[in-house]
Amino acid sequence: MSDWLQQDTRPASSAESRKSEPRGQEKKCWASYMTNSPTVIVMIGLPARGKTYMSKKLTRYLNWIGVPTKVFNLGVYRREAVKAYKSYDFFRHDNEEAMMIRKHCALVALEDVKIYLNEEGGQIAVVFDATNTTRERRDLIIDFVKENAYKVFFVESVCDDPEVIAANILEVKVSSPDYPETHRERVMDDFLKRIECYKVTYQPLDPDAKDKALSFIKVMNVGRRFLVNRVQDYIQSKIVYYLMNIHVHSHSIYLCRHGESEHNVQGRIGGDSELSPRGRQFASALRDFVEEHKLSDLKVWTSQLRRTILTAEELGVPYEQWKILNEIDAGVCEEMTYDMIQNTFPEEFALRDQDKYHYRYPGGESYQDLVQRLEPVIMELERQGDVLVICHQAVMRCLLAYFLDKSADGLPYIKCPLHSVMKLTPVAYGCKVEMFHLNVEAVNTHRDRPLGQSQARHRPSGSEAK
Repeated sequence: MSDWLQQDTRPASSAESRKSEPRGQEKKCWASYMTNSPTVIVMIGLPARGKTYMSKKLTRYLNWIGVPTKVFNLGVYRREAVKAYKSYDFFRHDNEEAMMIRKHCALVALEDVKIYLNEEGGQIAVVFDATNTTRERRDLIIDFVKENAYKVFFVESVCDDPEVIAANILEVKVSSPDYPETHRERVMDDFLKRIECYKVTYQPLDPDAKDKALSFIKVMNVGRRFLVNRVQDYIQSKIVYYLMNIHVHSHSIYLCRHGESEHNVQGRIGGDSELSPRGRQFASALRDFVEEHKLSDLKVWTSQLRRTILTAEELGVPYEQWKILNEIDAGVCEEMTYDMIQNTFPEEFALRDQDKYHYRYPGGESYQDLVQRLEPVIMELERQGDVLVICHQAVMRCLLAYFLDKSADGLPYIKCPLHSVMKLTPVAYGCKVEMFHLNVEAVNTHRDRPLGQSQARHRPSGSEAK
């Protein structure tokens, strides 16, 4: 037998990330979701069925709503154990040495799952991203889950559409570390043969007999149909809710803030003021931007505050008003400047700088509250075609944090300047980002992360409730 069995097949980044991740802070940040029974989300399906795509998106969503989640991709462990991939022969069911390597990698990955869930800050969910196509492999995972008193939820991706499969191979697998060469025909041929190797032993979930006691969702042909079985708790219901709303289609999301407002100019936060002259100029520039980019089928969404509505009115197209897109509620601090807040509520001012994400304005909201409020917007953005969202600084930060996979700690400090448009185009495992500055001057409303616990690095000349 090869001497790889004596080696640690954990990816190098796995051990490093365990050392670098904060502990106490994460316990504090996600205390409201703590549980002594973590959930292991197990992917199932043949290669090129979008499992890693769903794993990454689902993890990004769960992290965004406050359910800390991490992906453990078995392919990474396999590439660490077998440094050079040769061909589809490695995945044949009668290749005994390769089968031993694959099982060993699964055991090592599960041990890392255990370390992550038990020792690293009280995390409550992981995604085990692998084919897991045999009942034997799934039984191994179920035994592991029972032994450690975890919960398990299976996500099976079933696809028999050859066009979808071919597109997935060309978009994602051609650039996989398994294929350093770029000859598409050879990659396609090898990967299709790899799929055939898995088909020989593939045992789909059986909801009517052997697997009827399991909790799972079957996603068929990238979301055309679903089968859901025995959803048992909050986490599982959120998984189902999300997976039934994401759609694989080509579209772009345009995010911008309203034109500069009178309150921005005065340095006051919140409120419902009119646009400044430069704000009205930006609204015209935004209309020119939409026409120049030929966005004829663009849907336009605004909040119910005047500054976003007045910005949209200039476009001369239909738009929808969403109350949940309103700016973060600053409570008793509405329409105050930061100097006024610091002088009137010095303790509140200091508390917000200590933990901006969780801090809630007296009588108002926190960024954490805002994320929960914006969840339906995210679902619709996943479902729709091209959309322009004209919103506010805190709202735009929350939306960007979802699409760009930003942490809660960094979310309140994402830069969203006035009079700029950000274009987000979902790609295989993330988002392509383009920024357009429309050449209309505006005040700077950004406040940097404080140098100390209670003092801001600088105060902007004008701002909303940030």
